[in-house]
Amino acid sequence: MKKIGLLSGQENSFPQALIDRINEKEVDGVTAEFVSIDKVIQGIPADYAVILDRISQHVPFYRTWLKQASLDGTAVINNPFWWSADDKFVNNELAHRTGVKVPKTALLPSRSLPENTSDKSFHNLVYPFDWDAIFTHIGFPAYLKPYNGGGWKNVYKVHNREEFFAQHARTGQLVMMLQEEIAYESYYRCYCIGGKYVRVIPYDPYQPENQRYLQEDNGDKAIHSAISHQVAMLNQYLGYDFNAVEIAVKGGVPYVIDFWNPSPEADAHTIGTNNFEWVIETMATYLIERAGKQVPGTDNLTWGTFLQQAIHGKQTAIVPGATPVSAKKPDVPAKKPAAAVKPKAEKAAKAVKTAKEEAPKKAPAKKTKKKE
Repeated sequence: MKKIGLLSGQENSFPQALIDRINEKEVDGVTAEFVSIDKVIQGIPADYAVILDRISQHVPFYRTWLKQASLDGTAVINNPFWWSADDKFVNNELAHRTGVKVPKTALLPSRSLPENTSDKSFHNLVYPFDWDAIFTHIGFPAYLKPYNGGGWKNVYKVHNREEFFAQHARTGQLVMMLQEEIAYESYYRCYCIGGKYVRVIPYDPYQPENQRYLQEDNGDKAIHSAISHQVAMLNQYLGYDFNAVEIAVKGGVPYVIDFWNPSPEADAHTIGTNNFEWVIETMATYLIERAGKQVPGTDNLTWGTFLQQAIHGKQTAIVPGATPVSAKKPDVPAKKPAAAVKPKAEKAAKAVKTAKEEAPKKAPAKKTKKKE
């Protein structure tokens, strides 16, 4: 029996609904449940073929446990090594290098010193910081936002340098980015599952949380197709199995505003009934698919095109491996034997051996306590 485990936190509607949907499909040899951990001992594998991670970004204990589980063959969604190494600023840089349109962005030192540091810890940081060059490059108005945050928390629109310094002074130890404003005609939040299933949703970030996902959309079908393609391409490049991407359309051109949301909100009351149903059905199907392909004792993680190119020293064009499926339920028949989706032997033989090595840990951003 292959078990699909859900590792979650304070969520209510999504986790139980997903487990119920998987079990309702009655796929032979596959079952779903909440992850249960009563001990973690090195050398003892986790008893799960697949784990969907919804909480380790807040619980370091879970993140390390997931890395161990993946080394023993569990398909962890999303890849805990890459998730640990990635952030919004890195995302923007990678997207920029692929030719995808992104806002001009600068990384900023935090306003307050982090714990266990002093001014002497930052002798490599030039003071004063070259704010004039940054403001000239980015322009105003602009957005001040955390380099690794989510949910539009601690995001500020600033219209001039005075507003910038006033808001930056309130951010404490948060490492922030200053990002060019894109004056858009339409805005979308797009869910991507498995690097190919995409749902494009009209989105208004300035509305209350439960009113941001708009139900009506009169957008251009060509724009929707371009967005779906771009979202799938980015997620395949970065290697995310479950992610949300925010896109602003300006002059008919999609700009990727944010695409580092590896644990996107999925509450029925927030994203709406239809979107919730799509996420539940699509994710249930995808997890069953991954369980069928999982080979114990091998690497079953998703490694994006970017990392594969880095490992093999190849720089190739970024082309999605599958045509994105927009706003459509994937077809997986109920009671399908797990054996029917067994991986080919040659695929197992090519399992990536580098999962035994942890991704490099992020170096702390350099920071200064002095006033701007």
